[in-house]
Amino acid sequence: MSEVWVTLTTAQEAPPLWVVLLSALTALAVVTWSASWHVSRGLVTIAHEGGHALTALLTRRTLQGIRLHSDTSGVTLTRGRPTGPGMILTAAAGYVAPSLLGLGGAWLTSSGYVAILIALVIVLLLCMLVLIRNLFGVVSLLATGGAITAFTWYAPPDIDAVLAYLAVWFLLLGGVRPIVELQRKRRHGRAPDSDADQLARLTFLPGGFWVLLFLLVAAVCLVYGAYLLVPLPPGFP
Repeated sequence: MSEVWVTLTTAQEAPPLWVVLLSALTALAVVTWSASWHVSRGLVTIAHEGGHALTALLTRRTLQGIRLHSDTSGVTLTRGRPTGPGMILTAAAGYVAPSLLGLGGAWLTSSGYVAILIALVIVLLLCMLVLIRNLFGVVSLLATGGAITAFTWYAPPDIDAVLAYLAVWFLLLGGVRPIVELQRKRRHGRAPDSDADQLARLTFLPGGFWVLLFLLVAAVCLVYGAYLLVPLPPGFP
């Protein structure tokens, strides 16, 4: 246990700046290219539904389960008061969860605590696995968690750091695109029961307000996360 603790708490040196920037460009390409986004979007969905689930537990709602679907959509089932702060916070947590998770990951990664970040991700995936209520969701989480575990087990620490930077950039950038897609669907009337529209019914604030709030949170996380991840040159104000 002492060796594990030392591994977790020992800060790693950041990779060269060109590696950080290359990981950002790679993540941007994955998010913007439709084919790669269709494959990788499920990772954002896992973070999205995890945000709903964690907030439901924190607001003392009864969490009934999580479902992840092959079309990269998902649903988190909770039981409790159909209105009130708990329900509002739970509904609002999904679209901002990937960006907030990315911001937390940016802080850990930029501080050199890559091992802690990887351990936290694996623990969160295991906790979600207990709550999954469909086969595809189980397979998705096992595949994701297994790939992360295998990669970090066999790869040297320097490669782990590159993976961490790539994953954090992906969450920061990937947290923005679903919000834009949500508004596009709402504009064409194809998302009447979206989180934003549920919040509109719960709060009497228009759905567009909630979409704008989601986008603002994602943008702030992206800008501040980039500030943490990309070291500024000496003497830069």
